[in-house]
Amino acid sequence: MGEIVRLQKYIAMCGVASRRKAEELITEGRVSVNGEKVTEQGVKVEIGADNVTVDGKPIKTKNKNYYIMLNKPVGYVSTAKDQFDRPTVIDLIKKDLTDVRIFPVGRLDYDTEGLLLLTNDGDFAYKVTHPKFHKEKTYIAMIKGGMTIKGMNMLRSGVYIDDGFKTSPAKAEILDAFDGHTMVKITIHEGKNRQVRKMFEAVGGTVVGLQRTQIGNVELGNLPLGRWRHLTSHEVSYLMK
Repeated sequence: MGEIVRLQKYIAMCGVASRRKAEELITEGRVSVNGEKVTEQGVKVEIGADNVTVDGKPIKTKNKNYYIMLNKPVGYVSTAKDQFDRPTVIDLIKKDLTDVRIFPVGRLDYDTEGLLLLTNDGDFAYKVTHPKFHKEKTYIAMIKGGMTIKGMNMLRSGVYIDDGFKTSPAKAEILDAFDGHTMVKITIHEGKNRQVRKMFEAVGGTVVGLQRTQIGNVELGNLPLGRWRHLTSHEVSYLMK
């Protein structure tokens, strides 16, 4: 008898998507078990015994896990496919990793560059992205004009965005100011859509450039824009904690 796991975990183990995305696939009716469509959460499957398909294609657990860091340029979407046929982050990797199915861990906005993780390990993606694990994310933001002391203190205390949602206190410091712009380093652990930009908007700042440089203690370093590398075993172990 094989291991029995929840369906969304099995989909993640097969490298199809993260657990959260797998739950969406189930709800959308895109998953079948032994020929029967499943739309409810909580179904369990036996590894090696049950036949699971996603969009009609059989899936199986992977023997090798991939953990990748990409320095994402502006102009790429953080998805495997885009309904508007825009370039995706997978396009930057697939020519080097043929026949390997990977997906982005979380996302970076179309107009944001910097550190993006990709994997085929759903458990890894879950531990990096779920809010309960409090993985800090550090950004360098270029702000048009100046930043006031009051504005910086508001960021450090938490600000209201998205219909009354108050962000957790952020770490924020001014790095430089030149040519009518201010460079600010900001660290958050949440991941709301366009959160950093909205936080600066809440204190009267306009972001004209944004780069993610770090997740936890895993740093982008000098990885060139548009290039990728495998994470080290130490980096993977840290992010899996």
